Amino acid sequence: MMFSNWYRRFGKRLFDLALVVPALLILAPVMALEALLVRLNLGAPVLFRQQRPGLYGHPFTILKFRTMANTRNSQGRLLPDVDRLTPLGRFLRSTSLDELPALINVLKGNMSLVGPRPLLIRYLDRYTPEQARRHEILPGITGWAQVNGRNTLNWDERLAMDVWYVDNRSMWLDLKIVALTCLRVLSRNGMIEEGDLVDFWGTQGPPPDGLLAYPAEQDETHLLEHARYPQLDSRQD
Repeated sequence: MMFSNWYRRFGKRLFDLALVVPALLILAPVMALEALLVRLNLGAPVLFRQQRPGLYGHPFTILKFRTMANTRNSQGRLLPDVDRLTPLGRFLRSTSLDELPALINVLKGNMSLVGPRPLLIRYLDRYTPEQARRHEILPGITGWAQVNGRNTLNWDERLAMDVWYVDNRSMWLDLKIVALTCLRVLSRNGMIEEGDLVDFWGTQGPPPDGLLAYPAEQDETHLLEHARYPQLDSRQD
């Protein structure tokens, strides 16, 4: 119990740094090649940046390699993800290579290697109080839900697994999740494109117009004014 508490307070950060620093050095040539390919295929910018909810729901900027073109319709709105995803982007997503820049987020301390995946700002006011507990810890590049079905899970299952991890996290569980993640990525088992996911509406249900999907790679800064979880601000990890 004492070691578990120490790991949650201090050890998890050391765990992240011990894995991320060598990984960034080893993967630097791969990331440079990816950046070049994205630049040649999609142009600038090479990185996709988006505000996501982090610890206690506070926003941070997540980094990924771009996988989509910025194609818009006649009204100036981004086309659906499936229409903007390029062949290179589909490959990067299917191999999770687009996630490598998030290692920089871990190095900066606004993400962890393991934790609930950072979802979208617009979901914050759709969670139940129990589901909102996923924000009591740093979000992760991979997590318990990702090694137990990833995007093939429905939303209730996925969010329940996130909360289970919050209550049961430990060094041994993190080691298991990292190992399983490597196996899942190599086998591409249980993985579908994020753009194929039905949007999360929580207890609200979908809007009257029947919209079920919503472009994921777009700016949501305008939602930050209303996306707050003040009840989490005073909690200490």
